[in-house]
Amino acid sequence: MNPSDLLISHFRILPSQVQALKRLGLLTIEELLYHFPRSYGDTAEVVPINNLVKGEVATVFGRISNLKTSKAFKKRIPMSEAWLEDESGKIKLVWFNQAYIAKMLHEGMVRVEGKVAARKDELYFSNPKVEQVDKLPIAVGNSLFGKEGEAHSLYPVYPETRGLTSNWIFHKLQNIFASGILDNLVDPIPEDILKRYHLPSLSTALVWIHTPLKKEHAEAARKRFAFQEIFFIQLERQKSRHEFKEQSAFVIEKSLEDIEKFIAKFPFQATSAQRRAIGHVLDDFKLGSPMARLLEGDVGSGKTAVAATVAYAITTSRPKGQNFGTLQTAYMVPTEILAKQHFESFIEYFRHMPINIGLITGAGCRKFPSKVNPSGWTDISRSQLLKWVASGEIAILIGTHAIIQKSVKFKHLALAIIDEQHRFGTAQRQKLAQKEAVTPHLLSMTATPIPRTLALTLYGDLDLSLLDEMPAGRKPIITEIIIPSNRDEMYEKIRQELKTGRQAYVICPRIDEPDPDKETAILAKSVKEEAKRLKEKVFQEYAIDIVHSKMTPGAKEEVMLAFKDKKIDILVATSVVEVGVNVPNATVILIEGAERFGLAQLHQLRGRVLRSSHQAYCFVFAETTSTKTLERLKALKTAKNGFELAESDLQQRGAGELYGRKQWGISDLAMEAIKNIKMVEAAREEAAGIISSDPTLTHFPLLKAYLGQNENKIHFE
Repeated sequence: MNPSDLLISHFRILPSQVQALKRLGLLTIEELLYHFPRSYGDTAEVVPINNLVKGEVATVFGRISNLKTSKAFKKRIPMSEAWLEDESGKIKLVWFNQAYIAKMLHEGMVRVEGKVAARKDELYFSNPKVEQVDKLPIAVGNSLFGKEGEAHSLYPVYPETRGLTSNWIFHKLQNIFASGILDNLVDPIPEDILKRYHLPSLSTALVWIHTPLKKEHAEAARKRFAFQEIFFIQLERQKSRHEFKEQSAFVIEKSLEDIEKFIAKFPFQATSAQRRAIGHVLDDFKLGSPMARLLEGDVGSGKTAVAATVAYAITTSRPKGQNFGTLQTAYMVPTEILAKQHFESFIEYFRHMPINIGLITGAGCRKFPSKVNPSGWTDISRSQLLKWVASGEIAILIGTHAIIQKSVKFKHLALAIIDEQHRFGTAQRQKLAQKEAVTPHLLSMTATPIPRTLALTLYGDLDLSLLDEMPAGRKPIITEIIIPSNRDEMYEKIRQELKTGRQAYVICPRIDEPDPDKETAILAKSVKEEAKRLKEKVFQEYAIDIVHSKMTPGAKEEVMLAFKDKKIDILVATSVVEVGVNVPNATVILIEGAERFGLAQLHQLRGRVLRSSHQAYCFVFAETTSTKTLERLKALKTAKNGFELAESDLQQRGAGELYGRKQWGISDLAMEAIKNIKMVEAAREEAAGIISSDPTLTHFPLLKAYLGQNENKIHFE
């Protein structure tokens, strides 16, 4: 048996199980070995049925029987019922809105986990999780998964899917271990690194994570695999950073003094954080190797002003050895609305200078200044714009991903700026960064507050600059957490703002109303129904419209521009406005179902109304009023900036929930480990040390091979 062998070549697997394995991405022996338990149960903590207490969550082993479907007496809800029996007694199991469960389960021995409820003093399990098992644990010393006489009370609980139980996965893994495969596995992490951080070897860690004798073993194994994943992400990032830095870039000899006149023209006083970030960029420009920097700052912290300033430094420099010609800047943003917004912002920044600015999107092209209207822009043909970009006449080109198409060729591209960079895949970023023979400097920007540990992991190839101050004159936003009884009072406050001519956002977690017949229905406010309700019952006198992610880009843009032009008073939307058009007149945002959003995302949504010197208001409405929810939301009122909130969210909810591991291609295990700054820094330090001494990994063939094999798995799309 080899790690790369397909599971179907060693096990008899039913067609339905093959489909289930595909859903979990488990096709090979190695993939199953790396399918780690999500948690561990302990047979020592199993409760006999006669000891169950109402309101507690408990695990019980017993025999299930009398499976049937029925309807609840009062509400006629379809449900499944069964009885569970052990040596001490019996209890009813009930699944509301899940009639299919009675057909899926079979009579026999099971492990039941769930909350104990009561009706008329009779206890029952409400919607429990049930798993068929081979035999019942007799006692701690002879547990479900242990061998005779072995004190082994822990059992793994695996992520599962319909047609594939945790127990099935466990037994297949035992067969794999029994084949002796662990003796032939090669550990990809160098031995000296394992010793330095007291990490178990690969074979030991696999045994400990799947069949731990004690919790410390499971924890040590999880630590090892988390370190392994972060270490290889860092290795890949450091390697690409080294390769990028080996290329040559335009040397830009500018100091802060050289660009002071430009900074003085900002529509606000430049903050010290902006000056610091500009200084970092100017220092990078002098090195001769391409800059790779991430600029992170809250909505409204002045990232565009920094981008314009560094573009000015490029535009006022000449190609080496020439006293003519212009170095060029490309500025890539994720949406057409943002591209047009930045095009107009840059016109304001550069209006006093004799330079040409271009805009390229899927919808068309524009150029500033226009011969017909020297103070404004004009629509031009794509072919004409491309000619001017290729000849170097367009100094700054702003656009969507249309900017990275092969037909777009620059004469002297010296700087690539990427806004909301996490919305572009690595491949798209690289295309822009490697468009020309001389590698352009790369400035990535994001308003998404990312905890430092996550930034160090995901962007290990980038240097980090933070904009952690807001421009002077901005009033701190007033944030209120609203309980259901205060809803009408809150609507009155919003009405007072609307009466003064201001505008408001209402954010909902869903687009459509849920289907009430579905057992998984999430009863959260929807954009369509809420807009209708507000129009009919609350704000009849005001213009209300909606925007959400299922609308076409053109339809979204039309609504957003109508909102910007004050034709709409209240915009009801999903979090699609999180990165959106700049509407300084909008000063109120109401967020429904706030507990469904991460704190960092709530903070970003709130930033939509922090675009002017007017007093801004954020009303946060939670559907659940549990102490935990309210405590979490209170952080919105106390945190000074998005970074603080992101750190707080990371500790409370974990990075997987915060950022969605699918977005980053990082496992839940590594996402949890990202809470540990020491581990992230250690992995980064080890990877950086190896790459600086041996960039091609010639002396580390195992690392090179492992990195090559897993190249497709390490992604940040």
